[in-house]
Amino acid sequence: MAGQTDPAGLETHRLTRDLPVNLREVTRETARQIMRLQVTPEQEKFVAPNAISIAQAYFDREHAWFRAIYAGETPVGFLMLYDDPQKAEYFLWRFMIDARFQGLGYGWRAMELLVEHVRSRPGAKTLGVSCVPEAGGPCPFYERLGFRYTGEEDEGELVMRLDL
Repeated sequence: MAGQTDPAGLETHRLTRDLPVNLREVTRETARQIMRLQVTPEQEKFVAPNAISIAQAYFDREHAWFRAIYAGETPVGFLMLYDDPQKAEYFLWRFMIDARFQGLGYGWRAMELLVEHVRSRPGAKTLGVSCVPEAGGPCPFYERLGFRYTGEEDEGELVMRLDL
C-alpha cells in the first residue's frame, strides 16, 4: 500500500492506535522533521516550538534530555526532560504531539515511557511538570496521568508532581 506524504514530508498512512510508540534521539538526519511538528494554533501558547526547545537543550546539555516521539517509523511528537541526578530533580520541560496525530494515544504512551525512564534515574521519587491553567491546556491530561497540583506556581503556570 502506497503511503501518503504530507507537506512536512511525513508518511501518514497506517497511523493507527496500535502502532508501537518509542522515544528516539533527535539526530542531524531527523532534526528537520522534528522541528516541523506543530500543535494546533490554539495550543501554541502552551508549548514552545520544537526548534526553540532543541536549541535550548544544546545550551543546557548538562540537564536537558530530549527525544522525538515516534509511532512506528513516523515522528509524531517531542519531549524534553530537565534531568539533574545530582539533586534527584526531574521535570518535564516540553511535551507535544503534532496536531495531526493527537487523539491516537501516542502522547499517553510516550508519557509512560518517560515515567519509566525517570524511574531508572538516580534518586528519582517524583516527576514534575507545569502547565498553563487555561481552557484547552494540558493540565487535565496530566491529571489523568496521575499528576497532582503542588500549590506552587512558576511564571504563571501551575506546578504538578507525579509520585514515582
